[in-house]
Amino acid sequence: MSGNLTLAIVAGVLVASGVYLLTERSLTRILVGVLVMGNGVNLLFMLAAGAAGNPPIIGMFAPETMTDPLPQAMVLTAIVITMAVSAFVVTMAYRSFQLNGNDEVSDDVEDRRIRELAERDDVSDSYEDVRFSDAGEDMVSE
Repeated sequence: MSGNLTLAIVAGVLVASGVYLLTERSLTRILVGVLVMGNGVNLLFMLAAGAAGNPPIIGMFAPETMTDPLPQAMVLTAIVITMAVSAFVVTMAYRSFQLNGNDEVSDDVEDRRIRELAERDDVSDSYEDVRFSDAGEDMVSE
C-alpha cells in the first residue's frame, strides 16, 4: 500500500512541477513542462489501473486474474499526444528563435490593452450593454 502512496505523491509532484513550468515565458521551459506533466499523468493512469495481473487473453486465464487493458491503451494514446504536442512546441520555439533570437513569448498588444482597461476599471469601446426585460423577449440597450 505504501508503494501506491509513493507513486501517487510522485505523480502529483510531476504534474505540479509540469504546470509550474507551463506558466513560464520560455518555450523551452514550456516544452519541459509538457513532457514532465505528461509523464505524471501517465503514472497516474498506471496507478489507477491497479495491481498487475495476467495478460488479458480470453480463454487462457480466469477473467478475475486479468489486468485491465484500457489504462494501458490510454497511456499509449497519451504518449502519442504528448509527442505530437512536444513536436509542435519545438517547432514554435525554433521559429521564434529564428525570428527573434530567443524563445521568449512576448505580450500581445491587445492583451496589454485589455489589462490596462481592467486596471482602470474601464469599459472597452466595443462593449455594448444588452439586458433582457422582465418578459424575456424585448432587449433593452443602454
